[in-house]
Amino acid sequence: MFEIERRLEEKGIVRRDIVAAAMELYVPHGIEADEAARRLDAKIGKALEDPNISSLLLGALLLEDELYVKRKDSEIADDPVFLLSDEIIGMAIAEVIGGTYARFEFTRYDQKKPGILGKLGPFLDDAVAGLIAGCTSRLYSESMGSM
Repeated sequence: MFEIERRLEEKGIVRRDIVAAAMELYVPHGIEADEAARRLDAKIGKALEDPNISSLLLGALLLEDELYVKRKDSEIADDPVFLLSDEIIGMAIAEVIGGTYARFEFTRYDQKKPGILGKLGPFLDDAVAGLIAGCTSRLYSESMGSM
C-alpha cells in the first residue's frame, strides 16, 4: 500500500536491515533465531500491506523529509524532548500491529536503537521501531500461546 516498502528502500531502509535490527534485541521464546527472523520478515511484510501501518509510515517519511532532511539547521536535528509526535507515530504503529504489549516493546527498541534504527532521523527511527515492536510483540504472543 502506498508503495511504502519501495519508499522506505529509497531512504535506505530495507527489510533485511529491519529484521536484523529486530533480532539484535530478540528474546528467545521457544523459537530458534533463524526461524524467528523468518517469521518476523513475514510479519513485517504483512504489516507493510496494512493501509493503517502504511499511512503512518508514510506520515513519518514525509515529516522527516520536511522537518529534518530539507532543513539545513533543523530544530529537531537532535530529537529534542519537546518533540513527541515521532514517539506517538511509533507507538501507534506498534499498537496497531501488536496491541498494548507492543508499547513496552517499542520502548526497548526506541531506547537502544539497534542496527538501522541508530542511523535514522527522529521520525523514521521511531516509526520503524514501532514496526519492529509490533511484529516482535506479536511473535512473542504467538509463541507463548503455543507453549
